[in-house]
Order: sequence, then structure tokens, then C-alpha cells
Amino acid sequence: MSQIKMKELPGGVTTPPGFTAAGVTAGIKNGKKDVAIIYSEQEAVAAGVFTTNKIKAAPVRLTMQHLESGKARAVVVNSGNANACNGLRGMEDARAMAALTGELLQVPAEQVLVASTGVIGQPMPMDKVLPGIRRAAAEQSREGGPDAAAAIMTTDTVTKEAAVAVDLGGVTVTVGGMAKGSGMIHPNMATMLGFITTDAAIELQWLKKALVHAVERTFNMITVDGDSSTNDMVVALANGMAENRVINGEGLDYTAFCAALEAVCRKLAMAIAGDGEGATKLLEVQVRGMRTEQDARLAARAVAASNLVKSAVFGKDANWGRVICAVGYSGAEFNPETVDIYIDDVQVAQNGAGLAFNEEQAAEVLDRDHVVFIIDCHDGDCAATAWGCDLTYEYVRINGSYRT
Repeated sequence: MSQIKMKELPGGVTTPPGFTAAGVTAGIKNGKKDVAIIYSEQEAVAAGVFTTNKIKAAPVRLTMQHLESGKARAVVVNSGNANACNGLRGMEDARAMAALTGELLQVPAEQVLVASTGVIGQPMPMDKVLPGIRRAAAEQSREGGPDAAAAIMTTDTVTKEAAVAVDLGGVTVTVGGMAKGSGMIHPNMATMLGFITTDAAIELQWLKKALVHAVERTFNMITVDGDSSTNDMVVALANGMAENRVINGEGLDYTAFCAALEAVCRKLAMAIAGDGEGATKLLEVQVRGMRTEQDARLAARAVAASNLVKSAVFGKDANWGRVICAVGYSGAEFNPETVDIYIDDVQVAQNGAGLAFNEEQAAEVLDRDHVVFIIDCHDGDCAATAWGCDLTYEYVRINGSYRT
């Protein structure tokens, strides 16, 4: 990894060469941007990862069908309506979105990926969506990334974008991305949408492998409220315009590309966790010293998902008992008598038992915007990190009136 040369860049999906985007106000939401388009100038290798919920929204099912070819040219997204549980009409509307986007951009409808987010069970207002697609197609540009990132938001309070440049054999390759997510966030995948673009030249099987690897360590390690949605997807488009040596196997180039892709996904995932509905703090849970990476993931996600832990973080209560309890029921294999727990640099437990610690110092640490729990099980060499947020009164208020 020391050989990888990577740097963070401004922007998101339009940072890699060959991609344009737009975000417009179509009237699905009250006065907010709600329709977005991403377009690739060249045919792109494309892969996706989707919700594990058995109920999959029409756009998810259609995009899964379109990705069977492994090729894509565009993505069309709306917010404000999930187009989920709408029966045959839902698929008809999703196909209509793809067809119009393809017609306007002069690409096959089968190479248009469709995503929707918002309220479940409400018919799509196609009288607003289709004119919105027309405007977005007309306005797409290299400067349109931020508008697209704004158009995919629902209860998000901030846009979520990321981009990096990485050296692949002397050629600079760029990876960019945007995402949305605030509530209904829980592995595996959540009510989140993620869109990754890159000018890398890479074969489909290796793009798929790299995307799954990145999602497992980032988007699948975040939780806000324990609910997994019907609409989640992360899709990646690689247009090859960097003209690097085509990635078609294991090696330094593939390793570097994976690192860049994971860096973009991690920044987006952390932004989603930190922007959880009503959240005031980003919660990071680092689990070390586990026998397997899967054990570490189970433990980290259990702590990050615990409503009792999340409530304690909100109340600035260093209640480490809730942390070790969550590790215990996570399903991870470990030795309970070797567990050390830290809240940032304040150690609160050792060898599975409590320590005398300064409560005021711990409360100061818990008052930060970014709270880190470190759980060292001293039972192996594997580690994992999960991200979540505190559970606040505001979360209940937002979700008590979501449809209104």
C-alpha cells in the first residue's frame, strides 16, 4: 500500500473526465431539486450492488436487468418518491424514465440505470418527473455534479460528494462519487443511493469485485436506525478515458484502484452516518484483535447499531456496559475476559471489567462531533470499523411526520 500515490480532489461524479451531470427542480418535492442525470460520453463498464430487502423497488429491479449487459451510458434519479410497491405501474414508470433519458441523450434505454428515493407506496407523479428529465438532460454539464448531488437528497441536510486521483502505472486515474442517505440506514445497504464514476479502464469482473470489496468495508458498515430499505443501490461506471493499461487481474494497478474506490466510498459512507436523521454526532466504532474480519465486522456493527449506545452518546454518558453488551450479542467469537474499551483516548474497561476513569474527561470526549469507541479484544489480528450516529429526540420528530 505504500506504493499507492493517491490524493483527494474536489467535486464528485463529474470530476472524472468524460462525465456530465445535472440536478433540477421538477416539483416532486416542494421547491427543492429532485431529478438528476449522470451521463458518460463513452460507453462505460458498469456494475452495481443492491438492497438485500426481499421487497425491491421497481427502479432497483429495472437497473439490475439493465446491468446484466455490464454496460451503461447514463443514470437517471429522482427523489421524493421511491416508486416502491406500485405494482405493474411502478415498472412501467421506471421504464418510461429510462426510455425518455435514452431518447434525449441518444443512448439505448437499456444502458440507462434508474434510481428513486422517497416515500414508499405512492404512484410516481410522471407529469412532473418526465419534464424534469427533459430539463436535466438539457442542462447536464461538467459543472453539474453539485446540483445532481442536491437533487438526490431526501431528509439529508448536506450533499455528499467525494473524489480522488490515483496513479496507475504512471497514468492518473480519477474516481468520483455522490451519495444520499439519512434515515432507513442499516447494513446490508440502506435507504441510500451511491453513484461512482471513474475514467479507469477495467474489465467488468474486476470492477464488480472491486465494488463489492469497497461496499463491504464502507456502505455495509454504516447504520443509523436499523432499517434496511427497498431502494438501495450503489452503481459504478468506468468509461476507460484515462487510457491506463486495462485492469484485468490482480496486481499493483488493481490494488491501487481498489484503494481509490474504497477511499471515495468511505468518505461518502461516513458522510451518510454523520448526517443521520436528527444526528448531532458521528459515531465511529473500531474493533481490533478479533480472530476473523467477519467477527470484527459483526461486533463493530452491533455497537454502532445499538440504540442504547446511541442514546448514551447523545446524553454524553460513558456507559461502557452497553458497548460490551452489544459486542456480546453480536455473534462474534471472542474471549470476554480480554476486552479493553476506550472512548477515544479514555480507557473505561480492561480485561472485560470496569476501570476507574475521569467521568468529566469522558463526557468532554463524548461532547465532540466525532466520537470514537475502540474495542480491543486481544484475541486475534483482525479489525473492522463501523459508523453510526447518536439517537436524538429530533429523529423521532422527523420520522413521526415523514409523509407530511
